[in-house]
Amino acid sequence: MDQVFKKIALVGDVWVLWILLFASIYSVAVMIDRFRVFHKNKLDFASFFAAVKSLLEKHDTKGALEFCNTHAALEARVTRAGLSHFTKGATSVQEAMQSALVLERAHFEKNLIVLATMGNNAPFVGLLGTVLGVIKAFHDLGVAGQSGVSVVMSGISVALIATAFGILLAIPAVVANNYFQTRLKRRVQNTQAIMHLMQVYLNAEDAQGENVP
Repeated sequence: MDQVFKKIALVGDVWVLWILLFASIYSVAVMIDRFRVFHKNKLDFASFFAAVKSLLEKHDTKGALEFCNTHAALEARVTRAGLSHFTKGATSVQEAMQSALVLERAHFEKNLIVLATMGNNAPFVGLLGTVLGVIKAFHDLGVAGQSGVSVVMSGISVALIATAFGILLAIPAVVANNYFQTRLKRRVQNTQAIMHLMQVYLNAEDAQGENVP
């Protein structure tokens, strides 16, 4: 068993560098895909909220639904789900919007785990490559003797590239993941604001219905 691990270690850090290279390509692909999704769902929420509020004040749920159909953003889709159940009462509206929000979050969070994993583990993978490179360098020193010192030092310096590469991969992955998570959190908060707004008008209608003799 020791000999097996020794042979793997003496391969060096080349295979680790290839893993990091493929991981970096995959990470960039995820960043581009998520940026496209978030950009496609861009929305001026302040204007959207004001428009929906104005239509609800006029009790024009049909107009609000048509207005939501003109927008492709997450907030509009979740609001549309609530308006579609407006006649069924406050509980149905809230449940419909919560269900739609869960599905939307899953869509927006797709592959973000890749960025989180890259950010957390790429430096350790790079460190593994460096350790393997150092092991190989000292093995070469034992074989070559004093005459191989310069070669060994050169091997150690090359082995450090793996750690640098791992850190270089981790930094943009962490930044991108935090950026997308922050944008998603803001959109969820926007949707919750719409939920509360709709509950206000639904509860008001229920109260008026109860006061009618």
